[in-house]
Formats: sequence, structure tokens, C-alpha cells
Amino acid sequence: MAEPPLAASTLGEALRQARAALAAAGVADPALDARLLVAEGAGVSREAILLGPERPLDASAAKTIAAMLKRRLGGEPVHRILGWREFYGLKLKLSPATLEPRPDTEALVDAVLPFIRETADRVGVCRILDLGTGTGAIALALISQEPRAVATGVDLSEEALRTADENAWALGLDGRFKTLRSDWFGSVAGRCHWIVANPPYISGSEKAALAPEVARFDPDLALFGGPDGLDAYRVIARDAGRFLEPDGGVAVEIGAAQKAAVEAIFESFGFTLTAAARDLGGRDRALVFSGKTAAPGLA
Repeated sequence: MAEPPLAASTLGEALRQARAALAAAGVADPALDARLLVAEGAGVSREAILLGPERPLDASAAKTIAAMLKRRLGGEPVHRILGWREFYGLKLKLSPATLEPRPDTEALVDAVLPFIRETADRVGVCRILDLGTGTGAIALALISQEPRAVATGVDLSEEALRTADENAWALGLDGRFKTLRSDWFGSVAGRCHWIVANPPYISGSEKAALAPEVARFDPDLALFGGPDGLDAYRVIARDAGRFLEPDGGVAVEIGAAQKAAVEAIFESFGFTLTAAARDLGGRDRALVFSGKTAAPGLA
């Protein structure tokens, strides 16, 4: 595919041309994607484009934007092109080995954060284990909100762990975040207060129905959870108790139709569902399990 023409001399012209090309290709949100690509390619903020559309665009920036636009028109997700995505107010670097953190996962952070704070209030610290950390999104979001919390991000991918470490350093959270290469709990030692995870939960039968942007660009290791999508939950529920403090708990993201199945798995290993959360679309998205403690603020 030849690079789409970008005969633009100002930011406003580049934005209009990019938006038109994306709309013609059927991109879901051409206006937002165009703003993101033009801002990144021109090295300005999105607000600068809106406030100064007449601002000159040099030939080098126009060429960069055209190249990025070509990739988007080829089906690559916009945040993969940018190389970063915002999650819970944090700008996180992406890599091919990491899942792209999405707004739905913020429901998990919201659900478990009160428990993290309650633990820190009670104990003075809260130790978090983030299984399948990827970019570090969940762990970094939690410790950014609770200064008494520390976290270990576990992943099987060395590249993912490097990405998580880089994100922690860029956010100034590296003093309270470390990484560990491990196949689930295989190399984990010691106990923590809370285990969090967005495990692979797509079933084999759902693979063919995935959006191309997910199937082509998100790593398989972070997507597929076995024939029924529940393999990771069985491992976590089976082994978590050996690594939790007595009043600890587990919080997991789930697929929209998995609440009953995941709850049954954890209950079979002695956990109790303490809280549940839905995403912005109203779908079941996060479950919080505990053993001996009740939900903060609940009688």
C-alpha cells in the first residue's frame, strides 16, 4: 500500500485529511484516531491542534503522519502505532509482548483499590502480586493511588517485564515496583496481601470471532485461556492460598459471560466472592475474592 497523500501545510489541514481517509476506510472513530496520529506525528498536544489549526506543518512531520496513517489504514491499532496508551491516568509504553491495556480493565482497579487501602490502613503496607503484568498497568495504577502499597509484576515474557520496568521508571514508581519472570506462581516466594490478574480468558471457540486488531496485534499468550477460557482461573484459585497473608484476597478480570463459572472455581478452593464490578458497557468485568475479611465499608 502506498502512503496516503498528505498535502497539508497546517495542522488543521492534516487533521481534516487524516480524518477523511480514516472515515472512508470505515475506521470506528476516525476523528479521535486522526487527532492522535496528527498530534504524535507533529509532536504537539491534541489541544494544540484544536487551538491552533493554522499552525504550520513542516514536510518532515507531514511525512511521519502519512506513514502512521498508512499503518492505521492497514488495520494496526492506533495505540500500537503511537507506542503507548493511557490507563488510569498513566501513560504506559506498549511492546509486541504486552496486551494493550483497555478502559474495561480500569473496573478491576476500581474494584480492588478499596481493599488495597483497607489493608494499608490496617497493616501499614500492602504487598501486591500482579500475575501476567504485561505493561504493569494494574499494579502501577494501584500503587500510584496508594503510596503505602508495593507490587511485584510477574510475567513469563522477558520483553513484557522490560516494558513494565520501563513504565515504572518513567512514572517514578520503580522504588515500589519490581518484576519477576515466572510461569504463574512457579518462581514466586513469600506472601502478599493481594493478588491481582487480568489473565487470558478467551476460549478456543471465540478465537475466530476476535476483532482483527486484537487477533493480529495482541500477543496470544495474553489472550487465550484454553478450550473454555478458564484455565488461568483454575491455576490462580488452586495456588493463591499458599502465597496470601491470612486476610488476603484475589481480584481478577473476567470475560463478560464468565462470572458464574469463575465464582464457582474460586469457591471450590475456599474463596468467597466479596465484590463485583461492571465495565462502562455494563458487562461483568471484575471479581474480588477473599477468605476471612469482609468488604471495606460493609457490615
